[in-house]
Amino acid sequence: MHFEHFDPGLAEVMTRRPDGAGGLSTYLAFRHTEFSPGRLVAEFDARDDLMTPFGNLHGGCLSAFVDHCLGVVFYPVIPEGSWVATTEFKLNLLRAVTAGTCVATADIVALTRRTGVARVDIENDGGLVCAAQGTVTIVAPRR
Repeated sequence: MHFEHFDPGLAEVMTRRPDGAGGLSTYLAFRHTEFSPGRLVAEFDARDDLMTPFGNLHGGCLSAFVDHCLGVVFYPVIPEGSWVATTEFKLNLLRAVTAGTCVATADIVALTRRTGVARVDIENDGGLVCAAQGTVTIVAPRR
């Protein structure tokens, strides 16, 4: 897939400073490890304070990670000044996470001027723990 508006400088900044969004992504300590046209690889650690009483990572953490990656993967490939809003996503939680690092790979599968679709797979301890796909609305800058 060709991305007419890919901004490698923005991708580099977003790789070095993933906490720029603040809020939940900062609290969960998401880290961007790779940014290329149409692809984001990110990670976060399954900390003790994020576990349920049963010793598993709360599914809401994986949901927040999907939502974060779903939006962020689009920023370097949309026109400058535009922003994205998650329209919907569906995720399948495939197995419990009990420790370690969760690694997400987000790939853009479709992009128009107004919408984008991406797939997000999350792995932990060598296995797939979450498979997701979602849609974003691309909002053009106000002139």
